[in-house]
Amino acid sequence: MTVPQLLVTAAVTLVAVAVTFGIARARRRYDTIDTFWGLGFALVAVTAFPFGDGPLPLRLVVVLLTVVWGVRLAVHLHLRNHRLPEDPRYARMGHGPLKMFLRVYLVQALVLYFVSLPVQFAVDGTGFGVLGWLGVVVWLVGFAFEAIGDEQLRRFKADPAHRGRVLDTGLWRYTRHPNYFGDACVWWGLYLLACSTWPGAATVLSPVAMTFTLVRGTGKPMLEKGMARTRPAYAHYVERTSGFFPLPPRRVTPR
Repeated sequence: MTVPQLLVTAAVTLVAVAVTFGIARARRRYDTIDTFWGLGFALVAVTAFPFGDGPLPLRLVVVLLTVVWGVRLAVHLHLRNHRLPEDPRYARMGHGPLKMFLRVYLVQALVLYFVSLPVQFAVDGTGFGVLGWLGVVVWLVGFAFEAIGDEQLRRFKADPAHRGRVLDTGLWRYTRHPNYFGDACVWWGLYLLACSTWPGAATVLSPVAMTFTLVRGTGKPMLEKGMARTRPAYAHYVERTSGFFPLPPRRVTPR
């Protein structure tokens, strides 16, 4: 990707976020940005596609994997959020338009653009190779963990008998966050697809940033803090279940 091409994808990202902010203002729901998150990556991938000079099969696979992941995530989050009140994270920030745009929407645009760099450089790749095929496998593992984990959690929450309980079956038996683990794998897989060129390999900080956000940033820590406060059994679940990478449950003596 040349500098002008990177500027085009940056401009498209910024315009799309501004439009999303307008929709959020009309809906009076700032969590609209959550739905846009996945769609934003899909939009960047589609925008980068015609600029790429890599083999057509490689470009098609990179764009297809990004769009499938992004659209599924967007649909999942929209269906989950539209039945609930505004996300408390946004409600606590107040509703000053400029404040919300700068602190939430603009920041999301910058993070989205930075994380999407492997996709943008992957369309300039020389071909699949060993790392490329490994990237597809890692993406498939990640997508399965994320999609299956989300669906297992949706079904668990839909049953009134589970109110106040902790999901500890299925993928959630082996990791407290199969969806976050899957998300990280998806982006490491896309990064591996970019590694056929040195500029693509140099985007390694993008999947690092995504993984850090999920594990140490606004993902896992914030979610677990709320779970520990509202579900007494969660502490025991934490003791026996891996925090991120899927592992066999630890044997812990019940209290």
